[in-house]
Amino acid sequence: MSTERSKAIRWQKLAGKVSRKINLAWWLDRLSAPLLVTALAGSCVILIARRELSEFPWVHAITIGLTLFLAIGLLSWWRARKNFESPDHALVRIEASMQMHNKLSAAERGLTAWPNIPEVIQDGTRWRWPRLLSPPLAALILLGASILLPVSSRSDAANLPLDEPQGWKDLETDIESLTEEETVQEDYLEELEERIDRLREQNQEEWYSHSSIEATDALLEMHKGELDQMERNLRTAEQALENLQENMGEMSNLTKERMLDAFSEAMQGLEQGKMKPNSELLEKLRELDLQNLGQLDPQQLEQLRESMKQSAKKCAQCQGAGGQGESQGQGSDQDWLDDLLNEGTPNETPGRQAGRGGVNRGPGTAPGVLGTASPDLNAGDLEGLKSEDLSNSLPGDLLELKDSEHDVDTAKVGLRSGGTIDDDSKGGSRVWKESLLPSEKRALKNFFK
Repeated sequence: MSTERSKAIRWQKLAGKVSRKINLAWWLDRLSAPLLVTALAGSCVILIARRELSEFPWVHAITIGLTLFLAIGLLSWWRARKNFESPDHALVRIEASMQMHNKLSAAERGLTAWPNIPEVIQDGTRWRWPRLLSPPLAALILLGASILLPVSSRSDAANLPLDEPQGWKDLETDIESLTEEETVQEDYLEELEERIDRLREQNQEEWYSHSSIEATDALLEMHKGELDQMERNLRTAEQALENLQENMGEMSNLTKERMLDAFSEAMQGLEQGKMKPNSELLEKLRELDLQNLGQLDPQQLEQLRESMKQSAKKCAQCQGAGGQGESQGQGSDQDWLDDLLNEGTPNETPGRQAGRGGVNRGPGTAPGVLGTASPDLNAGDLEGLKSEDLSNSLPGDLLELKDSEHDVDTAKVGLRSGGTIDDDSKGGSRVWKESLLPSEKRALKNFFK
């Protein structure tokens, strides 16, 4: 093969390489937008299908994906083909970029010899990889995320066990807490657990029915009432015991009896309620002799009172009682007992001083609270009240009522003249007013000549 022929073949190969490079760039440019949009739509479809279907059809998905990619590639090629360059155009591009002054075009037509091939071929183009590769990479990321992200199937979620009502969980928490601390007797907790199990044994579809919710609410209200009652009785008994222990020698007999009555009522509530304190605490309270507190060990009384405080606090911390920790009624119980202690002194005669209100507290309303009553009240007499100050009166206020009669003129009146017309009527000028154009006026004058 001659040297000229060899140079021609090599230059044609270089031109074909540049032509394919330019055509590929145009195809990738037209492919980027449809590929990204299709990948976004496909990823959404994959996520929805994975959520709705128990088993994702991967074979069908791959087949559809390849078909779509092939269709998009053909469509992009058809759109980009008008910008494609042939090897002859690429040869012209090379000689223009390398400033060869049409040597390649002349050699191709046999006018001159083919020039030597330089070490570096410049075609006047360069790859812009961020612009070309960003859409395909984004499409791959979207498709990969839709495939790899964990998605729970709707059918799998339907097979999950139904969550129990929150009321049952709160009751179970209270039962566990009260059992662990041994705050109350086990009979009440066993009965409460049995009633919860009875609700749980019904069909799961009926757990959130109207009747089931009503039964749960009733059970919660009952449990809350028992907790509040036990907490209140424990605090009342503990405060009464504390006041009796600290003020035994200073309080009057009446106050002491009322303290004992308060303690007895609290003990009666603890013994008769469904929720009772643990047997050990209740037995100690029963054996307590309040008449001889001075003979008991103060340390044992402190321990007993501390146990009562802890039990009341545990009741207040339960979910059924609102979980507020300290009872809101603790301060009111303390104030009630303090007022009971400070009601009077041993030297005062009971029943003659002003009471403090409430049930069984004093003889009633104290006389003369509003001042000395007038001896002449004129009860039953009607008396009108008249305001002399009218500075604050408002429109529409009733200022005075007065009884009166109409002054009617009874004289007879005969026929009378209605008067005469003093001037011609000019009202028509307001209704009809002629405003004619000059041409119309001339026409009227000619008509009435």
